[in-house]
Amino acid sequence: MLPISLLAASRKRPEQRTQFFECRPQGCWPVDFAGVLHLAGDIFGFAGNLSIVSTNSSRSDAAALDAIDPLAHHRQQFVLPENEIYLDGNSLGVLPNGVKEAVIRTIDHEWGTRLIRSWNEADWFDSPARVGALIAPIIGAHTDEVVACDALSLNVFKCLTAALRLRPGRRTIVSEVGNFPSDSYIVHGVAELFGAKVVDVEATDVPAAIVAAGPDLAAVELTHVNYKTGAIYDMKALTSLTHEHGGVTVWDLAHSAGALDVHLNDANADFAAGCGYKYLNGGPGAPGFAFVARRHHPQLSQPITGWFAHKAPFDFTHNFEPIEGIRRMLIGTTPMLSMIALEASMKMWADVDMAALRRKSMAMGDYFIQLVDERLSTYNFGIASPRTAAQRGSQVSLTHEHGYAIMQALIARGVIGDFRAPDILRFGFTPLYVGFVELWDAVDALVNIMETNAWNTPEFTTRKAVT
Repeated sequence: MLPISLLAASRKRPEQRTQFFECRPQGCWPVDFAGVLHLAGDIFGFAGNLSIVSTNSSRSDAAALDAIDPLAHHRQQFVLPENEIYLDGNSLGVLPNGVKEAVIRTIDHEWGTRLIRSWNEADWFDSPARVGALIAPIIGAHTDEVVACDALSLNVFKCLTAALRLRPGRRTIVSEVGNFPSDSYIVHGVAELFGAKVVDVEATDVPAAIVAAGPDLAAVELTHVNYKTGAIYDMKALTSLTHEHGGVTVWDLAHSAGALDVHLNDANADFAAGCGYKYLNGGPGAPGFAFVARRHHPQLSQPITGWFAHKAPFDFTHNFEPIEGIRRMLIGTTPMLSMIALEASMKMWADVDMAALRRKSMAMGDYFIQLVDERLSTYNFGIASPRTAAQRGSQVSLTHEHGYAIMQALIARGVIGDFRAPDILRFGFTPLYVGFVELWDAVDALVNIMETNAWNTPEFTTRKAVT
């Protein structure tokens, strides 16, 4: 990769400042702020050692980045509403091309005419393993270690229960105070079933809690990327520490799968669970997935022993005999329409460079934070997300005492993010279909809302059921 060169255009008149240009094989364009080159380096993998004093960014800088974005062609693979900026893919992904057609084909033909025969003819029966194999590469797993099934919360329950069964006699589960509520509820519910105790600590105190548990440590259950702040745990380091003290890890990948370059096996992870409706774009309520490392398959024992986990389900025997491998995580009949939607959405991932996706994700977060610093510094916004890109998932969360109303005002203007109590405005960056110009425009809309006090109306201050 050629290094960036900067050309200083000389000016004869003193009132004209020196203009810098970034030059690459695709051409040259003016650079009005130092960050644009740093961001480009993040995206395209080259290094620059540049010093530019000006930090006033412009929309044209964002357009310059979009023009050379190696992931930009993926945008055409999605159905995107016109005149909207969708920054909520960390809550619900958009509709990929081909999903609607796949579901209609299933309804009209596989269900509509072939009916029960489609369990064999269309291979419905094997769909959990088949879709799991599509998910596996983007989370750094072997294809026989992942199965698509059930909801995320149910998979967390199954994984954590199976983890504790691997450590009989140990009774301590370490988790985080700021974990997603469902995870926390499930952790405490499982602890009650096993007569175990839960040690809930702040994220920074997790390593110390693991060490303090000592020989009583059974499992550590954490969400890899925090749902509110986007802060990332060091999966490899914490898994290693957990193993050093005899415990087993369970990772929630809700905000990781499809957003980060996840490496479960490189981290030597034990169990993981995730959802299909966020960055994987599988649709509302899409099936989740469960990961179990191969080394645990022979001893794998999850608590809900349904017939799809039987080694011969159509023998209809009275006693349960578990199937070998990852299919032990299954329970019952697959919801085929939602599974078909998830499968269709996953097929595009074979062509996605996950390392490039992560580089763009980090660059977008840096750019958004820079815009907030530059343009919203007088409006009392805080930044809840880590400023260091490597420590942050594919989102930036702002704080404001009127966060809910401000977010509703943004949504009314076609900038879609979401709110998390008590004061978090979340903006999710899905690198496959979000560009830098959209980030500029989103912040521009936010600036206008704050300048005009447009958020301060009953329409926006009144809470809705879903925030």
